[in-house]
Amino acid sequence: MHYPLLVGGLIMASLSVHAVETTVQNDSLENFSSGAVQSGFIANEQGAVWLDSPCDGNIVGVQVFWRSASGTAADTIEQQITISEAGTFPEPGTELEAIVGPVMNDGVFNEFRFLDEESVIPLIVPVSVGETYVVAFQFENSPNQFSASLVSDADGCQAGRNSIHAFLGEPINDFVWFSSCDLGVSGDFAIRAVIDCPSDPTSVDLAISNSGGLLGYLPGEDLTFEVIASNNGPIAVNSAAVIDTFSTQQFSSVDWTCSGTGGATCPNLVGTGNITESVTLPALSSLTYDVVATVAADMMGNIDNTAQILTPVGLVDTDPMNNSAELIITPDLIFRDGFD
Repeated sequence: MHYPLLVGGLIMASLSVHAVETTVQNDSLENFSSGAVQSGFIANEQGAVWLDSPCDGNIVGVQVFWRSASGTAADTIEQQITISEAGTFPEPGTELEAIVGPVMNDGVFNEFRFLDEESVIPLIVPVSVGETYVVAFQFENSPNQFSASLVSDADGCQAGRNSIHAFLGEPINDFVWFSSCDLGVSGDFAIRAVIDCPSDPTSVDLAISNSGGLLGYLPGEDLTFEVIASNNGPIAVNSAAVIDTFSTQQFSSVDWTCSGTGGATCPNLVGTGNITESVTLPALSSLTYDVVATVAADMMGNIDNTAQILTPVGLVDTDPMNNSAELIITPDLIFRDGFD
C-alpha cells in the first residue's frame, strides 16, 4: 500500500460558525493554500486525527476536506465517520458515535451535524477540557488519481496527531493502525471537529439591603444599622463596588465591622467613615457591614442614608432595582421631649 501525493491549490469552503462554537484542527489549510490529495487509500481503510477539546462542551459537528486533482469529481457516498476516545496512539479507543454513509462533495469542507440522512438526530458527543478524542474517516470506495480523497496540509506531519488504518497483505492479511507520519504522509489530515463551548455567562444579580434605626434616633446618641451586599448568582463577581456615604451633617462619627458568608471575604474587617469597598463575591455569598454611627448633636429631621452595590463593567445585572437601598430614620420624638 502506498500514498502518492497530488499537490495543488485548494479553495476552502466558507463555513458559518455560531458564536460559542470552536473548530478544532491539526491542519493549517486556509483559503487558497496548498494541500496534498491522499489518493493511495483503498476501500475500508481510514484516516484519523487526534484532537484536544478546548472546553467542557459537546462535539456538534465534524468537517472533512474532500478534494480531487481537478476539483470536479462526482459526489460519492463513503462508509462512515467515527468519533472515538483517545485509546493508545495510533489506535483509537472506544467508539462514541458514528455518521454512516456520508455524502462527500468535491472541493469543499463537508460538514456533518446529524447522524441520519433526514437531519433529525443531532451529533452530540460530550467532551471535557483537555480531553483527547479521535475523528476518523473510513472509505467505502478506493480513490484513484482522478477521484477525490482526503487532503493533508503541506507543512509537516505532527507526531501523534494523525493515524491510518491500513490493510496489510500476507501474512497479516488484516487492517492495522499506523502513524500516518511513519507511512510517508507529509502533512496533517484536514479533518476537524466543531465543539460547542458554552460562553462565559455575563449576567448576574447583585443586591444590597440597608436596615436599622426602626425606633428612630436621638441627637448625639449611637445609631446601629446593617448593610448586606450579596451576590444571588449565577457567577462569581470580582471588583464589585459597595458604597455607603455618611453625611457629616448627620453623623459626627461612623465605625463599622465586616463579616462574610458563602466564601466572601472582607477587604477590611473594620473601618471608619464611609464604606467604599471593592469586593469579590462568589455566587450565593454576601458581606455584612455592621455600622455604629453617632448622630450629630444638632441633627434635626430625617436621616437619609443610601447604600449601593455597583456591577463591574462587562457584566449585566438582571435586577438593577435591588442595587440600591435607601434607609430613612426619623427622630425619636418621644424621648426627644423627655418622656420616659
